[in-house]
Amino acid sequence: MAHHRIRKFNTKDTYPEQKLDNDLCQAVVTSGGKIVWLRGQCPQNLDDAANIASHDPVEQTHKVMQNIRQLIEEAGGRMEHLVKVVVYLTDVRHREAVYRTMGEYIKDVYPVSTGLVVQALARPEWLVEIDATAVIPE
Repeated sequence: MAHHRIRKFNTKDTYPEQKLDNDLCQAVVTSGGKIVWLRGQCPQNLDDAANIASHDPVEQTHKVMQNIRQLIEEAGGRMEHLVKVVVYLTDVRHREAVYRTMGEYIKDVYPVSTGLVVQALARPEWLVEIDATAVIPE
């Protein structure tokens, strides 16, 4: 791993009542490198800002995480350089589906994570937005 992860855990242990499998940690320590601050990613194409044609939280999360991965790679990094995500949901009932899908992209990465339920996002059809930060080592 590129960074020191403190107190790694998996959500299947901390939220046993939910069907989650997210590798997270309590803190990430980085040293030097290039910080990549990503705009909150929504379920739309990076090239033309067109929304994907889905109101399914799983499909929306796949697009969001694909965008995050693509932007980190365009900055010269890899998903293992991801250090923090902030997940915004418009409905708490989508939490398990969103986090389960997000977990596919952060397996063995262990970023810190904060989750919020908000009244709305910038467009009414968006169910999830994820803000991410990565640090690419020197």
